[in-house]
Amino acid sequence: MCGIVGYIGTADAKEILLRGLEKLEYRGYDSAGIAIANERGVHVYKEKGRIAALRDVVDTSEESVVGIGHTRWATHGPPSQVNAHPHQSATSRYTIVHNGVIENYEQLRREFLPHVNMVSETDTEIIVQLVDSFAKDGLTTEQAFRKTLSQLQGSYATALIDNQDQETIYVGKNKSPLLIGLADGVNVVASDAMAMLQVTNEFVEIEDKEIVIVTREQAQIKKLNGDEVDRGSYIAELDSTDIEKGTYPHFMLKEIDEQPFVMRNIISKYKADDESIKLDEDVRQAVTQADRIYIIAAGTSYHAGLVGKEMIEKIAGIPVETHIASEFLYNMPLLSDNPLFIFISQSGETADLRGVLVNVRQMAHPSLTITNVPGSTLSREADYTLHTHAGPEIAVASTKAYTAQMAVFAILAVDAAQARGVEIDFNPLQELAIVANAMEIFTEKKDLMEEAAQEYLSVSRNAFFIGRSIDYYVCMEGALKLKEISYIQAEGFAGGELKHGTIALIEEGTPVIGLATQKDVNLNIRGNMKEVVARGANPCFISMEGMEEEDDAIVIPKIHPYLTPLVSVLPMQLISYYAALHRGCDVDKPRNLAKSVTVE
Repeated sequence: MCGIVGYIGTADAKEILLRGLEKLEYRGYDSAGIAIANERGVHVYKEKGRIAALRDVVDTSEESVVGIGHTRWATHGPPSQVNAHPHQSATSRYTIVHNGVIENYEQLRREFLPHVNMVSETDTEIIVQLVDSFAKDGLTTEQAFRKTLSQLQGSYATALIDNQDQETIYVGKNKSPLLIGLADGVNVVASDAMAMLQVTNEFVEIEDKEIVIVTREQAQIKKLNGDEVDRGSYIAELDSTDIEKGTYPHFMLKEIDEQPFVMRNIISKYKADDESIKLDEDVRQAVTQADRIYIIAAGTSYHAGLVGKEMIEKIAGIPVETHIASEFLYNMPLLSDNPLFIFISQSGETADLRGVLVNVRQMAHPSLTITNVPGSTLSREADYTLHTHAGPEIAVASTKAYTAQMAVFAILAVDAAQARGVEIDFNPLQELAIVANAMEIFTEKKDLMEEAAQEYLSVSRNAFFIGRSIDYYVCMEGALKLKEISYIQAEGFAGGELKHGTIALIEEGTPVIGLATQKDVNLNIRGNMKEVVARGANPCFISMEGMEEEDDAIVIPKIHPYLTPLVSVLPMQLISYYAALHRGCDVDKPRNLAKSVTVE
């Protein structure tokens, strides 16, 4: 969940590294650091906190054309200046940055480094000390680096510089994302392409258990055994303006407002010339031939998967199970005879999902990834990929990626239904156009959402979201949004379940946000709301046009019942945004979180 950058070229590396790290702060922002090398040696600057704090300690007088940098999400050892990367070997010859978790670092320390005093509490320091130790035994830096990586168990993306050879950056990867960027007389290293768009848009993917010897003239890829690998590059289809806030105060608000555009983009990408759904035939067959679909996801994507389950079962008639990836990885249930696995990940790098995918591939089951990053690990390693076309999502709290995932599920469900000969009167492409219009109308009602946040959540320490049927899944997402950016303790419940225990937590003034977009359970959820109001709750009811009542606080435009989650989540996104804003929270970078979860 950390971010790595590296640069070797002809320009001053400091500012390039710092700007790159600023683009990667979504991956972690507990601490940050850079190391640059010049004729006076390797200079390491690091600090607890954001990149702004790091800038204050960097010596601007030191110039260099080679360096590495890191922004950290803490795993081993608390956030501190000492635990911040880069880390150096005892001799100061080697300097390293690392993303991932080394599971056997204690064992390696006892076996190879019993007499080396560790400076930090991190597992990362083991790597750089091992390289130094093996080099002392007479190995070249490349040999020592390869030997070290072959000893590691767990995940790593790492970049290393040698003070005795400042013309090279040594790079290695296993289970954590890392790219090499190519330019004329310049090469770069990055966890995410957008960190180095300032230098190049041409990148090479690194696969697991490979190293790359990076100089300013070439990037030589090798297996850990030393065999060379020939791999082509690709052009990152990103525009630097896509990753800027523009006139918005926060990325989250910008990304909420971009959701109508995302819907229209999805329509254009999945519409054939004859107005039918455009989907790869192999994907269609994989879905229709499955006797059961297993959706694997985490966090917000898990909530999208619950909605996806509802759509596929009700529209296409295929049984579906939705599972939390970290649980499924170590507690796999009995599987059907012909399963299809669908992995949902905004980044396509989620470690828990990749662990499941590795197991699924070993069992020879087909797999499909739904992701916003087509060249990501999950996309490359699954049999098939569906792209959500949401554009870069920078805010840690997902908004447009979530609605995009559900939109793709609607298209997939209808396509499968048609392929199976199921008669339906639901055209997802037409209905998504209506959704886009509804989203546009609703995002113009920000004043109403801000007033709701102030009325219900300005001083509250907790809140409940209740809904039934598909609305329950949206309530789970609404609660997650609120808790992750405002730090209000919030939970989403099935409306009928509240009275089976949780209603004991309702006290005078407790905010309860109710959602009703499904006619068949409208009266039921309204009855549930009356139950909590009778115990002193402060009710905020969200309903859909045509089902509204006089006291409803928020009414969303009428859309098809299958697609209500795409619009009913908007008030929850905006209320959460304004609740966090008025509490003085960092909306885009909430505490303890990171955007791309690349550790288990």
